[in-house]
Amino acid sequence: MRLLSGVLASSSALLSGAVGSASAAFDRLGFSRVSFGRANPSSMTASACEASASSSATADANGGAGTGAQKPWLFVGLGNPGRMYKGTRHNVGFEIIDAIAEAEGISVSSKQFKAIVGKGLIGDVPVMLAKPQTYMNASGESVGQLVSYFKIPLNQLVVIYDDLDLPFAKLRLLPKGGHGGHNGMRSIINHLKQSRKFPRLRIGIGRPPEEMGAIDFVLQSFSKEEKEELEATFQRSLEAVRIMVREGFNKSATFVNTPLPLEMLNR
Repeated sequence: MRLLSGVLASSSALLSGAVGSASAAFDRLGFSRVSFGRANPSSMTASACEASASSSATADANGGAGTGAQKPWLFVGLGNPGRMYKGTRHNVGFEIIDAIAEAEGISVSSKQFKAIVGKGLIGDVPVMLAKPQTYMNASGESVGQLVSYFKIPLNQLVVIYDDLDLPFAKLRLLPKGGHGGHNGMRSIINHLKQSRKFPRLRIGIGRPPEEMGAIDFVLQSFSKEEKEELEATFQRSLEAVRIMVREGFNKSATFVNTPLPLEMLNR
């Protein structure tokens, strides 16, 4: 699924204006070239995990300011790797990451810590986009290592994933919470030492019909009509991410969680 061409055009203009100051922005915000080096998972130590936890605690204590402001945002979309899973309900997190990457001109192609990763800017704010390649139920193996190595404050880790309990194409953005029975989220919480204090953007995929089990349903591809309806959801997700990195989580949550006017829903 692709975003409307108008979105890409405006994004390209924004990107071209930011490229000139990219290097300065990366240095100013602590997104150094060193941190972009191809990392070796075996080099991570317990002290690295402790440093990440300390960084997160400082960011929480300062409302996202101070140490937290020096780090990039990490947006993680959940899904399963492989062509057989492409376009399925369980992979909607991957598709949101692809939509963000395409709109913002970020190449998600390097492999680090069991994930395909892309690094770039939204405006002048450094971001990382990641799609774990561990299969859904082991997503935490990748996310835990990314957070630890890059010392991402937990309030700047945003996990994007499918939700059976939300109506189809509906979004919900929360600052923290449990796994809600989602195995990918369960794995991430386990690998973050049981911390649940990280934002999550949930995308509703609806409930399966009575005659279909949940597993078969989440591994089912979207219909043509559903894909068309999801275009608006992807556009709204992209705008939510842009608001979040530029204006803060609270403004983004208000944007996402405020019900749309009836005339917008009927478009």
